Amino acid sequence: MGKSNLKNAVVAFLVPLPSILFYLHFLSHFQSDRNSLSPLWSWCFHHPLLLANALFFFNVNVLFWLISHIQSSHWMIDLYWTVIPVLLVHHYATHPLAQFDWWRSKIVIVLTWVWSIRLTHNYFRREKWHWGAREDWRFTDMSQQYGKHWWWISFFAVYFSQQIFLIGICLPLSVVHSVDMPLNMWDFVAAGVCLCGIVIAYFADTQLHNFVTRNSKLKELGKPMVPNLDRGLWQYSRHPNYFGEQLWWWGLVIFAWNLGHGWTFVGSLINSMCLAYVTVLVERRMLKKEYRAEAYRLYQKTTSACVPWFRSSAIAVKNKDT
Repeated sequence: MGKSNLKNAVVAFLVPLPSILFYLHFLSHFQSDRNSLSPLWSWCFHHPLLLANALFFFNVNVLFWLISHIQSSHWMIDLYWTVIPVLLVHHYATHPLAQFDWWRSKIVIVLTWVWSIRLTHNYFRREKWHWGAREDWRFTDMSQQYGKHWWWISFFAVYFSQQIFLIGICLPLSVVHSVDMPLNMWDFVAAGVCLCGIVIAYFADTQLHNFVTRNSKLKELGKPMVPNLDRGLWQYSRHPNYFGEQLWWWGLVIFAWNLGHGWTFVGSLINSMCLAYVTVLVERRMLKKEYRAEAYRLYQKTTSACVPWFRSSAIAVKNKDT
């Protein structure tokens, strides 16, 4: 492990400690002296959701933003997108005001861990097992777009926006740990949707990884690269990994809807709308690559954008165009 790689790994492990230690300190105070809490600990007790937002703001928005200026890279927010939901679900489950069905809580916690491990594994596999090798290409593009103003715009574009998205789509995790209602059939439906999403995303990302790896080897050998991935799940959807990820979040919404809090769909809806916009940006990048532009245009015409479906005939599409 290189020196820079090791340094980034240490930073990544240490950076959530302020929030974790503060929260453990709060729990310790509550358990030892719950009848005479200071104003600070009393506020933490009465406002679990606001507490989660406060910890996110100071530990992620502010601290990550400062670190990004030191390192000249916003790589860490990508990694922690896979970790923060795990921290949130344990926050909601262990808060003194929590009330919940034990089985539902354990199902949601286990599913969140499985989702996180899957996505974290995909992150490191994509980055060739390096910590902080690069930041998201969208942040790089925005830094070039905003120039000298990027130093302060990045706080809102990269970090504050992530707080809105992550806290919003994780609201069902809060609901699960604030309503004590017996497990029922809808919990199994929700768990099934979540699990299907995780499995679909795993296989889609694995197929994409294998495709990219094979193309890299062809490029090294000086051979023509395959222009487009249209096998496996990618035969039925242009973005099956995104579809799987959306299934996961909407599965969590079913948990909350079953507990009488269907309004939490707003977080997943906003996330889905943002992902639809990201999909447009990704496809524009694909079409800028000359060796795959023509094949990808045909792929767009014959294959569903997100929800897996049977492909249209390429011959029929060509006849229609002519």
